[in-house]
Amino acid sequence: MNLTEFSKEVHRNAVNHGWWETEPTFGEIIALCHSELSEALQEYRAWADLDRVYYDLSGCGDRTLEKCADCYQGHIKCAKAKPYGPAVELADCILRILDICGRYDIDIETVLMKKHEHNKTRSYRHGEKRL
Repeated sequence: MNLTEFSKEVHRNAVNHGWWETEPTFGEIIALCHSELSEALQEYRAWADLDRVYYDLSGCGDRTLEKCADCYQGHIKCAKAKPYGPAVELADCILRILDICGRYDIDIETVLMKKHEHNKTRSYRHGEKRL
């Protein structure tokens, strides 16, 4: 499955879970992406490791919030264990972007490749920009 096909699957899942009963505006979708990025920052500020993933096992019967992936090993097959952490929030943002791409039939894989190729031609720091 390529990224564009995956975006259609992500969108189907969002529809099946009620997120498109009332179609969100483009601005609302962008705000939700911002929200996921802010959550990634908060997780980073709390735990510092970008790749750290921890799990809320309360849906598994343990009723505990485990703060490291090692604690999750006994629950690896349980879909109810909700993952948290900076990388998870980044994934949430990407999933929201893929959702809208799936909704509007955007061939995001092709667009990403075209943009990446263009970026290779740009000047250093796009002309010495500070940020």
